Amino acid sequence: MKRIIPIVILTFLIGYFASCEKDDICVDGDTPLLIIGFYDAIDTTLFKSVPTFRIRALDNDSIFSSDTFTDRSNSSDSIFIPLRVDANNTRFTFITNSADDAETEAETGDIDTLTFNYEPREAFASKACGFVGNYDNLSITLPESDNNWIEDITIVQQTIENSNTIHVKIFH
Repeated sequence: MKRIIPIVILTFLIGYFASCEKDDICVDGDTPLLIIGFYDAIDTTLFKSVPTFRIRALDNDSIFSSDTFTDRSNSSDSIFIPLRVDANNTRFTFITNSADDAETEAETGDIDTLTFNYEPREAFASKACGFVGNYDNLSITLPESDNNWIEDITIVQQTIENSNTIHVKIFH
């Protein structure tokens, strides 16, 4: 009987540890952000930061905040922004020389409204991560106006599957 108890305990421990699965940790399971680079309109190879830059999301009328740039900063020559996975477009106002009017508290500055159109697509990342959103056929609409501070837009990649390279170039 004294020999049976250690054998049963040893068998139980071996069975317990052999049945454990490795932990599933999601490493690369984030929906990619749209990367926008700002360039000089004259020398299109040079990055050019946007003075006192602010982005406002129009779908929920909030000031967009991100870890990639500071609101109303002067040092952003590229930004990362999220696109909606539950819609075919996302709208933002891009504001340069942003400030608040002292009397009306309204936004002042040069304001351009951009609509990012795309086809959202779910992609299976892994068992731990599940599905992530990707975007196909990216296009951008900027209503023409004599007051536009954005002079031109070039789409570098129409498919957004990662946040490693610039997807859109904005010239100003």
